[in-house]
Amino acid sequence: MQWIRTLTAAGVALGLALAPAPAAAQLKVVTSTTDLHHIASAVGGARIRATHIAEGYQDPHFVEAKPSYVLQLRDADVFAFVGLDLEVGWMSLLLEGARNSRIMPGGAGHVDVSRVIPVLDVVVGPVDRSQGDVHPLGNPHYWLDPSNAKRIAILFQQVFSGQDPAGRSTYAANAAEFARRVDAAAAGWAAQLARIEGKPVVAWHTSWRYFAQYTGMNIVGFVEPKPGVPPSAQHLAGLVRTIQRTGAKVIIMEPFYDRRVAERIASLSGAKVLVLPPSVGGIKGIDDYIEMMRHNIAALAAAVA
Repeated sequence: MQWIRTLTAAGVALGLALAPAPAAAQLKVVTSTTDLHHIASAVGGARIRATHIAEGYQDPHFVEAKPSYVLQLRDADVFAFVGLDLEVGWMSLLLEGARNSRIMPGGAGHVDVSRVIPVLDVVVGPVDRSQGDVHPLGNPHYWLDPSNAKRIAILFQQVFSGQDPAGRSTYAANAAEFARRVDAAAAGWAAQLARIEGKPVVAWHTSWRYFAQYTGMNIVGFVEPKPGVPPSAQHLAGLVRTIQRTGAKVIIMEPFYDRRVAERIASLSGAKVLVLPPSVGGIKGIDDYIEMMRHNIAALAAAVA
C-alpha cells in the first residue's frame, strides 16, 4: 500500500508541475474617452482590461451618467480622465455612485491625464457665464496633438507599473513602441503638414486649438462666438466677411454639431465644410488613434490645397 501512496503523490506532484500557471490578474482600467482608451490599451496590452465611457461620436462634455458606467467604475483599478473640467458635468456622479476608493480623488487609480500636458488657453482673471462654456483651467482637447499622445502613453506606463510592478518591462516596451509608431506616422504625413502650414481655416469650436498648433493651420475665426454659444446672424455675417477677407477655404467641424449652420456659412462665403472626427470612433472605420490623426491631416491637406 505504501508504494501506491508514493506513486499517487508523485503523480499529483507531476500534474501540478505540468499544469499551466494561472494568468496574472489584469488591471481593470476605465477611461473617460476613446482616445485615452486606445492609448491605454496600446501601453497595457494583455496585462489590462480596458473600457471607456464616452463614445468617439459623442460630445464628451455631455454624457448621460448611466448605471452601467457606475458598474464599470465600481471594480476599476484605474480611472483615467481628460480633466480640465471636460467631464465636469457627469464624472462626479459616476464616482459617487461607484464608491470605489481606489479611483476617488487621492486614490492611486484616480488619474487626471492633463497633469502631464502643456495646457493651452488657461484663463487669467475672473470667469463668468457671460464668457460661454469656457474652461478656466485650460483647453481640454489636448489629445489632438500627437506629441501629447506620447506624453499620455508615458503617464500610463508609470501608473500601470505602479499598480502592477511585475509588468513594468512590458509597459515600458509598449509605451516605447507606441511612440515609435507615432513618430513613423508623423514622418509619413510631414509633406501634408507642409501644405497645411499657415493656411487660414474656420473652426466650429475651440477644440481644434491643439490640432492647429500641431499642423500649423491658422484659425481665423470660430462658428461659435464664445465656447458653447450658438452663433447669431450678426456673428455669421461677420464670419462670412472674415472668410472672404482671409481666403479661408475650409470650415472644420465635429460630427455632433449642426452641419446646416456650417453649410449656410459655406454657401455665403465660398468655403467648404470639412467634418473631422475629434476622437477615435468619431466616424465609422476610424478605430485607432494614429489612423484618426492620419485621416484628419490628409483630409485637411486636401481641403486647403
